[in-house]
Amino acid sequence: MSPHSKAEQETRIDTIRRFNRFYTRKIGVLEQHLLESPFTLTEARVLFELAHRGGALAKEIGAELGLDPGYLSRIVQDFTEQGLITRKLVPSDRRQFELALTAKGKQAFSRLERASRQEVGNMIEALPGDGGQRLVAAMTTIERLLGDADERPEVTLRTHRPGDMGWIVQQHGLLYAREYNWDISFEGLCAEIVAQFLKDFDPARERCWIAEIDGRQVGSVFLVKHSDDVAKIRLLLTDPAGRGLGIGKRLVDECIAFARSCGYRKITLWTQSILLAARGIYQSAGFVHVATEPHRSFGHDLIGETWELAL
Repeated sequence: MSPHSKAEQETRIDTIRRFNRFYTRKIGVLEQHLLESPFTLTEARVLFELAHRGGALAKEIGAELGLDPGYLSRIVQDFTEQGLITRKLVPSDRRQFELALTAKGKQAFSRLERASRQEVGNMIEALPGDGGQRLVAAMTTIERLLGDADERPEVTLRTHRPGDMGWIVQQHGLLYAREYNWDISFEGLCAEIVAQFLKDFDPARERCWIAEIDGRQVGSVFLVKHSDDVAKIRLLLTDPAGRGLGIGKRLVDECIAFARSCGYRKITLWTQSILLAARGIYQSAGFVHVATEPHRSFGHDLIGETWELAL
């Protein structure tokens, strides 16, 4: 790891730890009781699990919340003494207990649930403008990134709308500078391509697609008219937040399907030999590498490649 990347990693660690401290204060985790109730956060989570499961084995609750068996046992004992839960031995395994909320326990949870929803609602209402929407989007992203890797997020494709073009130019400039050390002239080229697309846009024969996850742009591509018979793919991009989900392939497949529906006979594109992921997508879609051109661009000596697909 280079000194620069190590410094970036340390900054990220500090930022995440600072956020954790902020959020635990915000939701009252450091307070003795949650939402002025008689319950700690952990006790409230146990009530939540029992309320939404309709009952469960003690070991299931412990596994779900990652609780020490001894700590959970004390909570179960306290809840039993308070009349909040019932505890029954499982006939097939008399070492296990099945837990369920009593009527008193359900009332206690309902009060806690109402207080929680009210507090969150008040917090959202106090945010200016679209703050609530932005907050939910940010939390959804955190949950997706830190959640179960097997749960693939839903990716949607749509056509462009106001604001997308600025994002496309900005992300191309940022990512290619970060990942390939290309200079700002590449961002300038992207801006020219975008401006030309908007100026000459023919909706009958041209398209821009934006890929989104949870309302956030994570990918883009253009299909533009190169001639009456030939279409051209431009500015294919997958943001790091969307990589590994097949977004690039979906965007290229969308271009191919649209080009066929428009009556184009061929699709062409220009890429660089170092863009291995993009080249792999084109090759798997049936594109053929037809020409190579060394050139000096974006602050580097590059090898440009032309690829074509007969429709």
